[in-house]
Amino acid sequence: MARETRVEWAKRVERWKRSGLTAKKFAAREGVRPGALSWWKWHLRKRPSVSAPPVVEVVGLALAPMSESSAIEVVLHSGVRLVVPASFDAESLARLLTVLEGR
Repeated sequence: MARETRVEWAKRVERWKRSGLTAKKFAAREGVRPGALSWWKWHLRKRPSVSAPPVVEVVGLALAPMSESSAIEVVLHSGVRLVVPASFDAESLARLLTVLEGR
């Protein structure tokens, strides 16, 4: 098995946190050692990476025919709902998602 990256472990740790499972059960499901999972959770908290992309999981997306007044509704895994106008600025939306993921 190829060595996994910090970003891959960060994503796995986030999935574990959201799962509500114990380290042992989640690790068995993922095919990793529970000790490795716990170590990465500790390591990522101790040394956060500024270059790692935020882990944002969209769980719902409502699209309607687009017009000037249309909007896109994005529901994040945390339950946060974003209503984005059709004329949104992609850079601003990316910054907002980064802030929401970090809270």
